[in-house]
Amino acid sequence: MIVTLRILSRVRRVDGFIGRRTELRMLDDLLSDVAAGGRNGRPGRAVLVRGRRRVGKSRLVEEFLDRARVPHVFFTAVGGSREEDLAGFASEVAASDLPDAHRFEDFAAPQTWDAALRLLASALPTDTPSIVVLDEMPYLVREDPSFEGALQKVFDRELSRLPVLLVLIGSDVAMMEQLNTYGRPFYQRGTEMIVPPLTPRDVADMLDLAPADAFDAYLVSGGLPLILEEWPRGAGLWDYLELALRRPTSALLVSGERALAAEFPTEAQARTVLGAIGHGERTFTLIGRAAGGLHPTSLKRSLELLVGRRVVAADVPLSTQPSRETRYRVEDPYLRFWLSFVGPGIPAVERGRGDRVLDTIRTGWTSWRGRAVEPVVREALWRLADDLLPHGTSAVGGFWTRTNDPEIDLVGADRAPIAKKITFVGSIKWLERKPFDHRDLARLITHRGQLPGADDDTPLFAVTRSGCTAEGVRAVAPEELLSAWA
Repeated sequence: MIVTLRILSRVRRVDGFIGRRTELRMLDDLLSDVAAGGRNGRPGRAVLVRGRRRVGKSRLVEEFLDRARVPHVFFTAVGGSREEDLAGFASEVAASDLPDAHRFEDFAAPQTWDAALRLLASALPTDTPSIVVLDEMPYLVREDPSFEGALQKVFDRELSRLPVLLVLIGSDVAMMEQLNTYGRPFYQRGTEMIVPPLTPRDVADMLDLAPADAFDAYLVSGGLPLILEEWPRGAGLWDYLELALRRPTSALLVSGERALAAEFPTEAQARTVLGAIGHGERTFTLIGRAAGGLHPTSLKRSLELLVGRRVVAADVPLSTQPSRETRYRVEDPYLRFWLSFVGPGIPAVERGRGDRVLDTIRTGWTSWRGRAVEPVVREALWRLADDLLPHGTSAVGGFWTRTNDPEIDLVGADRAPIAKKITFVGSIKWLERKPFDHRDLARLITHRGQLPGADDDTPLFAVTRSGCTAEGVRAVAPEELLSAWA
């Protein structure tokens, strides 16, 4: 059985499904452990799958189910009430291919999750692997305070003794993290899996784009499958935007508002702060001013909420000296693009004037892209550290002062945020038809001399979209960056 499961997940492929090799392999391994019988007579396993909305968590699990070909049930909570979700769960199990699913037809709908989960256990096979999926699990936790305890009790007493893989999916990233923390009923009972957006390499493969163009598509889509699915294969950035901005219902337009409504249903102040960051403000003072002059305490609370929910990143300069010059940015590339251009332009699109929004994007694109690509480049370099960067590089960041003199795009170090050793200094020049030249190199050398911990022997790197004509610097092109996600 183990060999069969592995072959199915590695060989069988559904047309149009891109990426997710790591995540599918992890799910495959968990199911193989279930099939092997586990230890101490407890083959049952659980996995908690989390990730931002519309990132493709449910689609990933559906693909896994399709490849695994074992009995399963997939239930998605709707968040109306406990009674509605209990009835929906009973209906899904009754319609599933579990061998004893008829048990849910022979009894009235369970009135508690304890009863529903115990009845589920009686419907599962005992001699072959099966899979149970509970999607939108945070709804169940919010609807019924006893749900976590009931799940823990039934898992410990019954599900863990059966050859079943329990897959728990949630888009509320903070809540899904908390479910597996000390003091919660399900603590240490499940493996955690984070489903990220599709990578720039996945975008290139899916859209058949050149590396530089793939990064543009990634910055606009954020790697969200729904947006990429409506992006014509081979189409450039401006062709897609012209198409998407004609339709008020395009995924490019609606995904941002739906994500914010789900993430912040009541926190209007946090959304205001997020909007200020999305429009380009990066420092505490300027964000507060752009958010309507918020009191520092209120602003601090909103920023902590945004950072805690992984919507905003708080960056600090990387050098051998401590710094308090924290800067904030929207972490998700798509949401950053949406807040900057799309969200404010939705009324114009609804009036049939998407062309005006497109003109606004064209005007601000070069400046916006230059800033937006920085964290993507840093991640790519960090992934390539063993093959590309100087020995000992364990962190890649940037450096700046309050006056931005200097402001350095790339800093490599042995650790972050306070390094013992600076391993390289670099610049990002992400412009069409403008290579990194001797003037850019002279500026980089000057900035290196102002970076605490760097000296004249610190290696120099230039990440450039359009080539490099300067000597004495290690140039990195989009093709090489894209290989970070190979």
